[in-house]
Amino acid sequence: MTLSRSGAHALRIRIDRERCIGSENCVASAPSVFRLDAESKAVLLDPATVDVEALILVAEICPTEAIILEDADGNQVFP
Repeated sequence: MTLSRSGAHALRIRIDRERCIGSENCVASAPSVFRLDAESKAVLLDPATVDVEALILVAEICPTEAIILEDADGNQVFP
């Protein structure tokens, strides 16, 4: 999924399911964006419901760095 910031920059969000341990930090911080599935792994819902800064914060608080952020060109921005 892609999220635009003022139409100028886009942010792509990926979840590394092998790294995800189901800590629920992402769900607690952005429940409109993330949920846990039946395997207690994070899945994306709708990243457009929060701003880019919130997504960056959620990625930063993931204890296993399972939330990966990329720019519009596919370059990894975080972690």
